Amino acid sequence: MGRATGRTRTRRIPRAVLALLAAAGAAVPGTAARADDGDRPQFLIRDERVSESSGLAVSPTHKGIVYTHNDSGHGPQIYAIGPDGRTRATFTIGNAEARDWEGIAASTDRATGRGVLWIADIGDNMDGAWPDVSVYKVVEPRTMEDATLRATRYRFRYADGPRNAEGVMVDPRSGRLYIVSKEFSGGVYAAPAKLRADKVNVLRRVGPAPIMATDAAYAPDGSSFVIRTYFSASVYRSPGKLIAHVTMPPLKQAESIAYTRDGTALLTGSEGEDSPVYRVPLPASARPSPSPRPARNSARPRAVTASSEAAAEGGGLPGVPMPVLWVAVALGAIGIIAFVAYRTGR
Repeated sequence: MGRATGRTRTRRIPRAVLALLAAAGAAVPGTAARADDGDRPQFLIRDERVSESSGLAVSPTHKGIVYTHNDSGHGPQIYAIGPDGRTRATFTIGNAEARDWEGIAASTDRATGRGVLWIADIGDNMDGAWPDVSVYKVVEPRTMEDATLRATRYRFRYADGPRNAEGVMVDPRSGRLYIVSKEFSGGVYAAPAKLRADKVNVLRRVGPAPIMATDAAYAPDGSSFVIRTYFSASVYRSPGKLIAHVTMPPLKQAESIAYTRDGTALLTGSEGEDSPVYRVPLPASARPSPSPRPARNSARPRAVTASSEAAAEGGGLPGVPMPVLWVAVALGAIGIIAFVAYRTGR
C-alpha cells in the first residue's frame, strides 16, 4: 500500500514542473506550439477501455490500423484501432506484465515479411526502483480478431544508471532498438545489435534528447526519426543531428507519436477518454527523399539553424535561450521541494 502511495506522489511531481516550464515557454516568442483553428483530429479513439493511450504504432501490414495501449494501472492489452477510431481487435499479451507501459513501435521482419510489435515497459517514476526494464516483442497477428499472443521478453538496464523513459523506436534498416529517456537532460539509448532473452541487455547513450521526451518513432525508410515532447516534435537525421522542429496541435497530455506509412506525416495523440489523434504533415526537409541521399559534404537542410541545433545538442526546448530554460528548471525544483514539504507535513 505504501509503495502505491509513493508512486502516486512521484507521478504528480513532473506535472507541477511541467506547468512551470510551459509558463516559462509561453513568455518567449515562438516557443509555444499551436495548431490552426481549423485543425481537426484524424480520429478519436472511441474505445472506453483506452483511457490512457500512451503510445502509437502504425501497422506495417494491415492498412489503416494503428496500435495503442494504456499507461500503468491497466492490463497487458494492445488495441488495433481503425481509421474511424473504433477498435478492430484487442490482443492480450499472455506472458507479459504491464508494470508501466509507455510506448509501442512497429517494424517488419525482413526474413518473413511479418509485422513485429515492440511494447515498451520502460516507465520508472520511482527514481530507479526497478532493477531493470523490459520490452516485449510480438509477431503481428495475420487477422484482426481478438486473441491472446505470446511475446519474447527482453530485459534492459542503462549503462549510466536508471532512467525514466517513454520513447521506443526501431531502425527499419538495421533492426536496432532505441529507447529515449524522459528527463531534463534526456538521451537516446541504443540497445545491442543482437538482443538476448536469457540475460539483461545494456543500453548505451548515443546522443541527446529534448527535455521531457514522451515518445519517439523511426521513419518507415529509416532516413530519420522523430522525438515528441509535451511542447513540440523534433526530427533528426541521426542522434544529435537535427533536421527540423515540427509544430504540434494542442493536446491535453501529449504522449504519443508515429509516422504514417508513407513517411510524409506524423500521427500524434494524447491520454484521456475519446482522445484525439492528429495527422501533422512534415516539412519538405523532413520527408523521405525520392532521390539518393546527399553526400556528407552537401549543404545542411535549411530547417536547421544555429539556435535549433544548439537546442538539439543540449536537449533543450526549440527557440528557448538556455538561461530561460535553466530559470524554469530552478522554479520547477523549488516547486518540487515545496510540494514534498507540504505532503510530508500533512
